[in-house]
Amino acid sequence: QVQLVESGGGLVQPGGSLRLSCAASGSIGRIYAMAWYRQAPGKQRELVARIFSGGNTNYADSVKGRFTISSDNAKNTVYLQMNSLKPEDTAVYVCNFASTLPYWGQGTQVTVSS
Repeated sequence: QVQLVESGGGLVQPGGSLRLSCAASGSIGRIYAMAWYRQAPGKQRELVARIFSGGNTNYADSVKGRFTISSDNAKNTVYLQMNSLKPEDTAVYVCNFASTLPYWGQGTQVTVSS
């Protein structure tokens, strides 16, 4: 059984940084892409960043230049380095792995507040 386990969320002041991690356990097979989504209260889930198996990445316009997605394919782990955090970044961040099936983590809360 495949599980995605996220870590690294928390409370941070505006302008601060956090690094999220998401590791897959179990026999997941070939991974085509890894991604981070987020959902704020009362809003739809949105794609934050995605990294493809070849290394290409894409980002939501709202996080470009502040967030960086990376992966360790040998460890089936994806990271999201978040810098210059803003209150509007507050949300539950959820990782997603695209394999023969889509896999989702449980989510980790990120709160940006003074």
